[in-house]
Amino acid sequence: MPPRFFVDAALAADTVVELPDTVVRHVHVLRLSPEDPITLFNGQGGSYSATLAEIGKRSASARISAHDATEAEPPFAVTLAQGLAGGDKMDWLIEKAVELGVAAIQPLQAQRSVVRLSGERAAKRQAHWQALIEAACEQCGRNRLPALAPVSTFDAWLAAAPATGNRLLLSPRAVAPLPELARTHADAWRAKGVTLLIGPEGGLSPEEEAAARHAGFIGVSLGPRILRTETVGLACLATLNAILGGF
Repeated sequence: MPPRFFVDAALAADTVVELPDTVVRHVHVLRLSPEDPITLFNGQGGSYSATLAEIGKRSASARISAHDATEAEPPFAVTLAQGLAGGDKMDWLIEKAVELGVAAIQPLQAQRSVVRLSGERAAKRQAHWQALIEAACEQCGRNRLPALAPVSTFDAWLAAAPATGNRLLLSPRAVAPLPELARTHADAWRAKGVTLLIGPEGGLSPEEEAAARHAGFIGVSLGPRILRTETVGLACLATLNAILGGF
């Protein structure tokens, strides 16, 4: 398959587009040449077949030939509200969640979060995560970028989050199995989407869990084993894909 590149610009068939610096660097790393085929997408739906037109040391352009409306989105929307994880865990989690079809990601500063982000540091991580999302979409074939919300405190997010869709709280104290609920409510979850709330290392505090349940979140379980925070969301997404038709 031709290399895929995200371009944050208007794209149209029978036009020539200047490629952004990040794509130019990839073109050089891949040792591509003029007339080599590539695929471009801008996150607004579908992709565009193209060929490289000119390649300079610091610039490159592509000639767009046709639009392909094919999408790779699952038939349901999942918002992953994830407590901030330390080290490289958050990076890995975001990348794999994109591959598994997540529709939106909300990073949360919870009481037990080891990582604390605010101000310039939060803005830098936001830009870094956005680049990871774009690269993951390039790799996995998605043409629509999952939405990435700014880092929020747990309390602020819970107070502002619209009480719509189906709200699920992953908790080791919950007893309702996620697969069973997904099969029972498959049509509703496909129609209205799902919000998955997952704590950081150490989980959500008892106060946070109580607040989430009061806000309408239903406690769900993935079985008797305690999974790491970077594993829980991915296991949930894989489960939902298998049951609701994303695979």
